[in-house]
Amino acid sequence: MSDHLRQKFVPAVQNATVILRLLASQGQPMGATQIARETGLNVSSAFNILRTLAHEGLVSFDPLSKNYLLGMGIMEFAAPLLGANPTHLIRPLMNEIAQEHQVMIALWQITQNDRIVLIDRFTAERIVQAVISRNSRLPVFGGAIGRVYAAAMNLTEQQTRTGYDTVRWQDAPGFESYWQDVQTARETGHAYDRNLFRGLEIVATLACDAEGTPRIGMSSITIAGQQGADSLAAVASSLKTAAEQIERGVFGRKTEA
Repeated sequence: MSDHLRQKFVPAVQNATVILRLLASQGQPMGATQIARETGLNVSSAFNILRTLAHEGLVSFDPLSKNYLLGMGIMEFAAPLLGANPTHLIRPLMNEIAQEHQVMIALWQITQNDRIVLIDRFTAERIVQAVISRNSRLPVFGGAIGRVYAAAMNLTEQQTRTGYDTVRWQDAPGFESYWQDVQTARETGHAYDRNLFRGLEIVATLACDAEGTPRIGMSSITIAGQQGADSLAAVASSLKTAAEQIERGVFGRKTEA
């Protein structure tokens, strides 16, 4: 675990972040009482945080309606990121996961012609790893990303079978098993694979744009046996959290209620 994850976080800062994310996801004015209810804070705490955020210009307050909105002060922080290459914004997040879990993380672009293209890779030092060249291309339905892709696209069983048949598996899982994994991925947002390449264990998730279309895939690729079940589950959780951050921060996708 990285050092900063061992440290205690400041509750007031965390609560302020929760409020800002709520206002960003709602996109409409909200009163202090409603904000408190939605965030689980008591009204007094929510009001004090909102008053401080308003003083700093991060939220705006309408004295007539007594409602709050995101303020122009947010742009002071966002402006340096506007127009930046999304990969540059994602890179620190992927590198942190690779170092924390001692794995190799592959970052994939999902194309419109049912392929994934490796656009970057991040690895911890001194680990045995599989080598995958940048710009490597694979069928989008292959491996763990394929299972999550079919789930995110809400494909029917027949559509998924058609995609499954386009993949050249080294150790085919069988469609029934693959389809069951897709159903699980609908609930968890991630998937596992040991079939695309023999000797490799893959954990993956993906990030969707504001319209819900999968755009970026993220996978941990390790030599079989390097990670136990609990370790792989922890990697999956970190990747899912990262995907949610990318959806909000890069693609502007609103958090589902």
